[in-house]
Amino acid sequence: MRRRRGGAPPCQLGGPRWVAARGSPDRIFGSTGEGSHHCRKLTGNSATARVERGLPSAPDRSTMRPLAAMLNIHHLELFYYVARHGGIMAAVRRMPYGIQQPAVSAQLIRLEADLGLTLFQRRPFALTPAGEELFQFIEPFFGRLEAVEQRLTGGATRQIRIGASEVVQRDHLPEILLKVRRRYPDLKPYLREGYQPQLESWLLAREIDLAITMIEGALPPGIKRERLIQLHLALLVPHDSPLRSAEELWRRDKIEDLLVTLPPSEGICRHFQRQLARRKLEWFPSLEVSSLGLVEAYVAGGFGLGLGLHIPKMPPSPKVRLIPLTDFPPIDVGVLWMGRRTPLMDCVVEECHARARWMTS
Repeated sequence: MRRRRGGAPPCQLGGPRWVAARGSPDRIFGSTGEGSHHCRKLTGNSATARVERGLPSAPDRSTMRPLAAMLNIHHLELFYYVARHGGIMAAVRRMPYGIQQPAVSAQLIRLEADLGLTLFQRRPFALTPAGEELFQFIEPFFGRLEAVEQRLTGGATRQIRIGASEVVQRDHLPEILLKVRRRYPDLKPYLREGYQPQLESWLLAREIDLAITMIEGALPPGIKRERLIQLHLALLVPHDSPLRSAEELWRRDKIEDLLVTLPPSEGICRHFQRQLARRKLEWFPSLEVSSLGLVEAYVAGGFGLGLGLHIPKMPPSPKVRLIPLTDFPPIDVGVLWMGRRTPLMDCVVEECHARARWMTS
């Protein structure tokens, strides 16, 4: 290495920088200390050599760690969401990308271990003084990322493509999108009608950004899910039908009533047929229609009994009566997406959760 005249050789780049670990007053945002620019390896009695050269005594590296290992930016981001939303579970539901609770917990434990500090109390959730200080330090950065993204993209993040059934689009999305528009006044939603199989294919083809749907069975690789609510299946019968319970049907030797449903490939139908098979019952569709709204319309018109969902606070037509199938396991309704969620997608999902809470309140 070429030596500069009258001085120590230049520091070699690429090696770890060392900072004092636990017990140091600078353990969160500390410096490397006086004399840290001297990096020449001393031979022999290193302490004597440093004194002879007029340098500070070498620090005890047994109590030190590389600076790069101290503060992992991703760990700080996870802590920001946990502190902002008041707990790990709440943060997992609102993060702009998919991550499981155990992974968040493990990485926060690592962050606390790196700092030698407890950042928050788990139950009930509360930030410690150190956690408050750290959150106040990182909040201005992470809290402004959404605004910076919108400014850099020139408003491109205000466009969102949503796939959902006609029931969701008719009864729920208007209220959801109105609330989203309060935060995104220039919101440009593009809606596409479909059920789980079509929505999954559109997500894989990147033709939609977000799907709101019943979720039944395993999902294709790459598609992420988040549950909003669980709903029970229901039989739709004409209002004047003498049928009062599903058990009356199950006790029959043969169910001869006509059944109006969505196509058999839809999740609600697969779920229904699986439960019938467990009861050793057979009842196959007589009329297949493209939407739950049409199921209700044909039942009201006298074409048979229908398969639908018991949706709280959403009563059916006066010509139709619901018989909830509470002895069948409920089916999940949730959101599906690919990749990392944008802030706008995250906002839509938050409002979907708010709508689900209203439905069950």
